[in-house]
Amino acid sequence: MIDEAVKKLIAAEEKRQREGLELIPSENYVSRGVLEAMGSVFTNKYSEGYPGKRYYGGQENTDQIESLAIDRAKKLFKADHANVQSHAGAPANEAVYFAWLEAGDTVLAMDLSHGGHLTHGAPVTRAAHTYNFIRYKMKNIETGEIDYKELRNLALKYKPKIVLAGFSAYPRELDYAKFAEIGNEVGALLMADMAHIAGLIVGGVAKNPFDYGFHVITTTTHKTLRGPRGGMILSRGVVSNPLKAPEKTLANIPTLIDRAVFPGIQGGPLEHIIAAKAVAFGEALRPEFKVYAKQIVKNAKVLAEALLAHGFKLITGGTSNHLILADVNKSFGIDGKVVEEALDKVGLTLNKNAVPDDPLPPYRPSGIRLGTPAITTRGLKEKDMQVIADWMRQTIDRRDNPAKLKELREQVRTFALKYPLPSDP
Repeated sequence: MIDEAVKKLIAAEEKRQREGLELIPSENYVSRGVLEAMGSVFTNKYSEGYPGKRYYGGQENTDQIESLAIDRAKKLFKADHANVQSHAGAPANEAVYFAWLEAGDTVLAMDLSHGGHLTHGAPVTRAAHTYNFIRYKMKNIETGEIDYKELRNLALKYKPKIVLAGFSAYPRELDYAKFAEIGNEVGALLMADMAHIAGLIVGGVAKNPFDYGFHVITTTTHKTLRGPRGGMILSRGVVSNPLKAPEKTLANIPTLIDRAVFPGIQGGPLEHIIAAKAVAFGEALRPEFKVYAKQIVKNAKVLAEALLAHGFKLITGGTSNHLILADVNKSFGIDGKVVEEALDKVGLTLNKNAVPDDPLPPYRPSGIRLGTPAITTRGLKEKDMQVIADWMRQTIDRRDNPAKLKELREQVRTFALKYPLPSDP
């Protein structure tokens, strides 16, 4: 590498990752194969359009690599169609809105403070200024039960064009059958944002919304899917001609989505990232990925139980997936930023996060969010979750004791170095 300043920072980041434990549930570690594909010469190629329908020449290899990623994605999720060009999860969601909605149309989605995502209608987003978002919440934050009766009432009242099931900080599994029943009753498009649990779905430890009649699934390709940073849109139906504008019917959803992605909201695809997606999808098709997905959930449940034993108050009382949300304000009288910063000092990385109807501001919320995908990738098992929970409680209790924090940092470093990164030679 020629640029010494960049080389130094990459080395520093590699050191940080090796010597600490990533507990942010939306993060993971990729394989060496994924890294190599991202750094390949496919980054040099402009490929506006789709396989067989490009605007530039010299596409014989990009067409093949993108088609390979598409075929593997369809197989993983039992989808009829996959658009692998979305640069991230947010534009993937935006593309579905753009494909199906007109300005002012209504979307029924989960409230941000109850576990939804910014792109599900948070007022600070562009989509919220274009479309009308109505938000549903949990009925009981102690159990995580969604208020499906109220959800139906909202659907009947506002007649949404899209009913969106999905989340960013919700530790339980959604009842897709109920969503489908409600959405079908009002004639809505059924959309699932599975960015967080895509890997759990293909691993067989989370339900697949397509099995319940959903029309569209959006997802990121990192997180539990363990691929490069990017997005993807999966759907039912058959693509006709993406160069010709079709009617807005469910049968035309794949074509509408392709046109919404390009030329609707983004230009040339990142073919080096698509190559890396193909590698990650191939890894997810292997039998060992199912073992990995099961271990993510096992680790999360044990970690949640250990945190409860250490006095952490957990939203929904635990977890059914990879993700845990704890209210540290109610547990210890401090905010999530304090906990995040203290844990950073000992090499445990997680993020501050709002809790349902949080009384504190977003930049100093009441909660923290953590999960097990990345540490499971490193090879940690159930017994290790007890150790992590103990470190977390010790860090909170001794957060104003530099000597104790230094001691804990050495313990975490020594422990983490026993588990190499999957990209290590």
